[in-house]
Amino acid sequence: MDVNGTVAEGFEPVRDVFARNFEALGDRGAAVAVYRDGRKVVDLWAGTRDIDGTEPWRHGTAQVVRSATKGVAAAVPLMLHQRGELDLDAPVAEYWPGFKARGKERVLVRHVLNHRAGLPVIDRPLTPEEALDPLKGPEAVAAQAPAWEPGTDHGYHALTYGWLLDELVRRVTGLGAGEWIAREIAGPLGAEFWLGLPEEEEAAGRTGRVGRVDGPEPTGGLRARPKRSVTEAYDDPGSLTRRAFAAITPFPDQNAPEYRASALPATNGIATADGLARIYAALVGGIDGVRLFDPATVELARTEESAGPDRVLVVNTRFGLGYMLHGSASPFLGAGSFGHPGRGGSLGFADPETGIAFGYVTNGFRKTVTADPRAQALVRAVRAAL
Repeated sequence: MDVNGTVAEGFEPVRDVFARNFEALGDRGAAVAVYRDGRKVVDLWAGTRDIDGTEPWRHGTAQVVRSATKGVAAAVPLMLHQRGELDLDAPVAEYWPGFKARGKERVLVRHVLNHRAGLPVIDRPLTPEEALDPLKGPEAVAAQAPAWEPGTDHGYHALTYGWLLDELVRRVTGLGAGEWIAREIAGPLGAEFWLGLPEEEEAAGRTGRVGRVDGPEPTGGLRARPKRSVTEAYDDPGSLTRRAFAAITPFPDQNAPEYRASALPATNGIATADGLARIYAALVGGIDGVRLFDPATVELARTEESAGPDRVLVVNTRFGLGYMLHGSASPFLGAGSFGHPGRGGSLGFADPETGIAFGYVTNGFRKTVTADPRAQALVRAVRAAL
């Protein structure tokens, strides 16, 4: 496998592991980028742009990153809070009056971000057409009764997270989360990340910008104790696990232009590895004069809000405000790291202690929910390099 790109002195093991992912772990096309204290130290890519093609992956090839989108989207409410425009301890209904129906009066903004809102499922799944309509998803969660008393427990809001966050942002700013990210995050940083792919980038996709992805739905990849695994839970049509991931049924074609042009903050961000890592670098330190989070907001992102058995993912998970935290279900670099994996492979995170920001994207999704072995091998290589 010909690996393209560069690594700084001391980070050569990351190149070796990246190559081994293709030789031993079946990667077809992927890229990884790492920043340290705002300086890029790893920038690698290899394989084919499309999972089923022969065109080479190029510098700047982007992919759908699934739930790694959540980590970028989470920056929006935290930045609004940082600017004094959003109160994390206010009821959601203060900004979105129609939301309080059916026992949701006490759902706080922070419950949306820490997965304690009790709304991981909707009683009637949305069709693909409904899901891509920016009004239908929020309407569905506003009409939904909580699956548990909000604030008392946590469970991963796999798809509903996006509709909740997007409508909150729209009510506060008048913009959808994708528009706000383009204007306030990706634009100032020059970061290759889109939540709602512009027409000109979709056209560029036909000549090498956005690759085609493929991969199975999640039916494994996590181990749980004591009795039930996430696989068994997912196979049960009545479980919160199955219903949470089936909130859109059937799931849209992730390679369709209309899907890539839509904005689903839970799942359909499109990014290069560098774009993902660059945004995380700006969360924890300045990069080219741009810093997104002040120190207090970094602490909000990485302070534990939810921990223990997850009602949806079954295993023990840890969340701060909008971000997964380092733990057994989703290992990052260390105890202070925060970020978000994407179902099937992609990963973005930051580690304030070491100044590391990490981004990995792939076109070959696997049966993993959080801890993909290819991404984890690269994380271990970065840790060893430090």
